Amino acid sequence: MMPIAPLMIEHRLIERMIKVMRTEVEAIHKTGRLRPEFIDQAVDFIRMYADRCHHGKEEDILFELLSRTTISDRYRQTMEGLREEHVRAREMTARLVAAKDRHLVGDSAALGDVVTIMKGLVDFYPVHIEKEDRHFFIPCMAYFSSREQDDMLEAFREFDRRLIHEKYRSVVEKFEGKG
Repeated sequence: MMPIAPLMIEHRLIERMIKVMRTEVEAIHKTGRLRPEFIDQAVDFIRMYADRCHHGKEEDILFELLSRTTISDRYRQTMEGLREEHVRAREMTARLVAAKDRHLVGDSAALGDVVTIMKGLVDFYPVHIEKEDRHFFIPCMAYFSSREQDDMLEAFREFDRRLIHEKYRSVVEKFEGKG
């Protein structure tokens, strides 16, 4: 299996969540009501799965290995653009949390901000995913030998194995006042 296979499988789950978020945006438009628990769960999904798990493997492993390799200017620029898009997604997610919190304390403009930001995320991810799946992942595998691809796949597995421990260690450290 090529190491991009798990990344592309993760994309399919992210796409499913984006579809759910699109439905939620439509529901907010119809009802004028925000479900804060949905926002909390969507943010957790984006932060932990889409960003830390998925983007983490891309940035910490794939992009890191590519940055040590002589790759075409085209793919180097694409990789830098993808990094910037990851940062943009993080910023949108933080703004979504802030808008939800403002809504909870009665800010009347916050509901519109929540909808706008969620729509931004819903519009962002399909384009980002297509760029990675169709225009970056597959051609970049040519820069790695079969052995290097196998090693990358193993690094992805190890990354995933450690992730749950990282998450809950940070939860405890936050409560201990260390995080």
